[in-house]
Amino acid sequence: MLNPLITRLSAAALVLVLTACAAPAPPPPVEVRRGVIEQITPTQIVNGNHVNGAGAIIGTVVGVGIGSLIGGGAGRTAAMIVGGVGGAVAGNEVQKRNEQPTAGQQIIVRTSTGLLVSVTQVANPRLFVGQRVFIQGNGDGAVVTPE
Repeated sequence: MLNPLITRLSAAALVLVLTACAAPAPPPPVEVRRGVIEQITPTQIVNGNHVNGAGAIIGTVVGVGIGSLIGGGAGRTAAMIVGGVGGAVAGNEVQKRNEQPTAGQQIIVRTSTGLLVSVTQVANPRLFVGQRVFIQGNGDGAVVTPE
């Protein structure tokens, strides 16, 4: 009675392990379209993935951690406080620097089928109006590259 139960549990465990080891599905093919640039407008791309205060919080934790390695007793406590405050200021500055907008371009491309496609991407000085280009990808991941 116990032997068939162990056999079935072992078989079920083997199926789970083999299923977990299966290769993931291949990524979908990248859509590539051809066209001609009709307009290029300079713009700014703002990083929208910021979390308010995250730099200060991380800096505080790191500063307190480093301050705790210095001295002992009241000196250690003072070093932790100074490290926390200094880390908060430094972390906030690093976060602000990383959130600066980057130079971008809004590019209007007329595809070979006659559709107008607008792509906003990081500035590429090699692109100009009238140039034949490829539009690689779609949605937020679309990029215009020279032909």
